[in-house]
Amino acid sequence: MIKISGGKFKRTNLEVLERFVRPTSIAKRETIFSILESYALKKSFNLYSKSVILDIFAGSGSVGLEAISRGMFKVYFYENNKDVSRILRKNCLKICSNEQFEILEEDVMLSQFSSVKELVSIIFIDPPYNKYDINKILMNDFFKNLLNENTIIVIEKEIEKKLIINDKYKIFRLKKYKKNILYFIKLN
Repeated sequence: MIKISGGKFKRTNLEVLERFVRPTSIAKRETIFSILESYALKKSFNLYSKSVILDIFAGSGSVGLEAISRGMFKVYFYENNKDVSRILRKNCLKICSNEQFEILEEDVMLSQFSSVKELVSIIFIDPPYNKYDINKILMNDFFKNLLNENTIIVIEKEIEKKLIINDKYKIFRLKKYKKNILYFIKLN
C-alpha cells in the first residue's frame, strides 16, 4: 500500500499490484507537485483549475490521483495490464467521481489518444524501464495535438539512459535521484 501525500484525500491508501507495478514514492510525488506548483506560480497560471492530467503507464495511479486530490479536474489513465487496471479502478473510486477519471486499456505506443477530449495541463510518463521509447510517444502527432503552451510533461527514467528529445521540446528542469531522474519538459 501507498498513500496520497497531499490535498483533500491526503493519507488515503492506494492498493498496488507489486509484481507488476513500481509506484512513484511519496517523496517523489511531493517533489513533482512542488516543482509544478512553483513553475505555475512563476508563469502566472492556475495549475489545477479545470485542468486535465494524463498518467501514462499509470500502474497504481498514484500520480494522477495525487493530482485529483490536489484539485485537478480530470485524469486519463493509460494502463494496458488488465490486472493492474482492476486495482487502479478500485483506487480511483476511493478518490474520484466517475466523471473525474477514465482508464484507457490500450497500448500507448499505438494510441491515437482519441478518448482525450480536452487539452492537457500535465502529462506524467513513467514507463517500465528499458521497455519503451519515450520519443515515439512525444513524436506521435495525436499526442502533440493534446498539448498547449502551458502543458508540462514529466518523465521518469532510469539515470543511466539519457533522455534525448528533438527540438520541438525543451527540458526546463531536472531532478536527479540515486537510480532515476525526473525530466520536466515543455513545448519549445
